[in-house]
Amino acid sequence: MNAKLILKTLFVIVVLFLLVLMGMNNLDPVKFKLPPLINRAVEGKAAVMYFAFFALGFFTGTVLTAGGGGGSKGGGGGKSSQK
Repeated sequence: MNAKLILKTLFVIVVLFLLVLMGMNNLDPVKFKLPPLINRAVEGKAAVMYFAFFALGFFTGTVLTAGGGGGSKGGGGGKSSQK
């Protein structure tokens, strides 16, 4: 197996474990205010807010790292292989 894939998988598991811990221990209601975009305060459980912000950040990171498509596909360095 690829060591990089194993490390990435372990990292995702740790992050998800932290989300579960936050969900179990932060059940108090909180108010979220964002005056330029939302006129009223949004109330909800802290754990749900944490999860929503995590999901938004994860989605943003996925969109930013997703390939644009038009790049050159192929390995090889700058040297040409002429014989």
